[in-house]
Amino acid sequence: MQTQLPARHEDATLDKIQCPKCGLAFHSLVDTEDSQVLEIEVKAYRRVIHRHRYSASCQCGCVNGTVCAPAPARLIERGKFGISVWTSVLLDKFLYGRPSQRLLQDLADHGLNMSAGTLAGGLQAIAPLFKPLDMALQLKLRSEPYWHADETRWAVFVDVQGKVGHRWYLWVFHSSSVVHYVIDQTRAADVIVAELAGVDKGVISCDRYSGYKRFARLNPGVVLAFCWAHVRRDFLVLANSYPQSAEWALQWVDMIGQLYHLNGLRLNTIAHSAERALTQQTLVQALQQMATRCASEVSNHELFPPAAKVLESMTLHWSGLTVFVNSAWVRMDNNTAERDIRGPVVGRKHFYGSGSECAAELAATMYGTLATMKLWGLNARTWLAQYLQACADNDNRPPDDINAFLPWQMSAKRLADMRACCIQ
Repeated sequence: MQTQLPARHEDATLDKIQCPKCGLAFHSLVDTEDSQVLEIEVKAYRRVIHRHRYSASCQCGCVNGTVCAPAPARLIERGKFGISVWTSVLLDKFLYGRPSQRLLQDLADHGLNMSAGTLAGGLQAIAPLFKPLDMALQLKLRSEPYWHADETRWAVFVDVQGKVGHRWYLWVFHSSSVVHYVIDQTRAADVIVAELAGVDKGVISCDRYSGYKRFARLNPGVVLAFCWAHVRRDFLVLANSYPQSAEWALQWVDMIGQLYHLNGLRLNTIAHSAERALTQQTLVQALQQMATRCASEVSNHELFPPAAKVLESMTLHWSGLTVFVNSAWVRMDNNTAERDIRGPVVGRKHFYGSGSECAAELAATMYGTLATMKLWGLNARTWLAQYLQACADNDNRPPDDINAFLPWQMSAKRLADMRACCIQ
C-alpha cells in the first residue's frame, strides 16, 4: 500500500459504544483494526517569509544601519508565483497536453488566480533559461551514431513574409541518450542538415520521405534504415481499398510479421553464439525468399497496378529495409520516433499549436527536455523543480554548471535522487 507516502492518522469510533439490545457499555480494546485509503490533496498557499532584521552592536563601522535576511530567490524578477507553480504550468502543458485555459481554470478552482497574460508573459520570461540545456541536448545527439527521425505538422499562428498559411512542422530526432525536437517553417531537408550539422556517418531510422534521402546523398557516410511498419501499412491500405487484392496483400502482411518474429528470436540470443548464427541464417533465408517472390510478382504484367506499385516501392527501398540484418542494433521500424510524436500530437489536438515563434521554440525545447528525462527514467517533476530552483538561485539565469542536470553526466546517486518522487 505505497508506504513511501506520508500518513495522516484518523480515529474512527462507534457513535454508541454499547450493546444495541441490553445497553451495557462495550470494553475498549488496546489494538485497532486499520484500513488504508489513498488520497491526494492539491491546494494553493501563500509563503509569508518573515525576513529578520538586525542592527550592529559593534563600533567598527563596517556595517551601517540595519542588516536584513535576504529575500527568497525568484524565478521571474519581481514575480509573485513560486517554483512549484511554474513547474506545474510547464508539466501541465508540455507533458500532459492540457490547454492553458483549462489549467488556469483548474488553478482558480484551487484558489490561485492567474491571468492568461501573466501565464504568457511568464512562459516568455522562462524560455531563455532552457536554451543552454537545449544546445547541450543537440550536441549530445550529434555525437551518437544512430537516430530515429520523424516529422508532423504544427501550427504557428504568426504571419511570415513569403509564407502562405500557418502550417509549420515539428521534427523529432531520437538517439540512445537524447530526444530532441525542432519546429520549423518547412519540411525541407535543410532542417535535418541543421539538426545533424557536423555528422558525417551514422544510421537514421526513418520513413521514405525524400528529405532524408537528400540528406543521405549529401552525407554518403549516413545510411537510411527504412521502416517495415510503413511497408506493412502499404499492404493493409491496399487490402482495405481494393478487396479483390485483400487475400494477396494479407499474405504479405503475414510475411512481414514473420520477419519481426524471426528478428525477435535473433535478438533474444547471445551475440556471437552458435544460436545467434542459426537465427541469423534463418532470418536471411526468409528475406531472400521474400525478395525472390517480390521480384517474380513485380515482373508480372497482369498484376493489379496498385499492388505492383506497393511492390515497386519495396524493391526501390530494399537496401534500406534490410540494414537491420547485419546491424542487430538497428530497429526494423521507426516506431520509436512515432511514439515520440504522439505526446505533441495530443497537445496539438487540444491547443492547436503555438501562438508565436517564441512559444514554438519553447514548445520544442520542453518536449525534447521532458522526453529526454523520461528516456532516462527521471521523475519529470523532481528534475524540473530542481532545475528551475537552480535558475532562480542564479539570479534568473541558467545554472552555471549545466552538466549537473544532464543525465549522462550525473553520478549514480544523483540519478537515483532524480528518479525519486517529489514527496514533502
